[in-house]
Amino acid sequence: MARPRQDVTEGELAILELLWDRKTASTRQIVDVLYPGGGAGRYATVQKQLERMEAKRLVIRDRSYFQHLFSAAIDREQLAGERLRTVLDKLCEGSLVPLVSHLVRTRSLTPEERQALRELIDQPPADKPVRPRKKRME
Repeated sequence: MARPRQDVTEGELAILELLWDRKTASTRQIVDVLYPGGGAGRYATVQKQLERMEAKRLVIRDRSYFQHLFSAAIDREQLAGERLRTVLDKLCEGSLVPLVSHLVRTRSLTPEERQALRELIDQPPADKPVRPRKKRME
């Protein structure tokens, strides 16, 4: 079983958002967008951050150019799914009910959203096995 991905920091998320928008960027381009006017210290910080992100499998480095180019190794939906599963496992014992209940109670749903939720509930995906919930410790 693959080891779970380490959580993404706010700085890493800012870089991922830039890469999702641009597809690829060099370290210099990332620094120029995130830290306009940033000097050598900012460049070194982003460079180190990208190294950590590569180790976490968040970015891919293309070394075929003089300036290495980075692209996101994970898309926005995949990252959101991983983070939500972590929250479910840690706070809700793996159950969707507390999370969905909270969201529905604290945010008004449009009729279209209600219908989409009903359709999701009525037709669970056939290719995904249902994960057993963790047993509650008493």
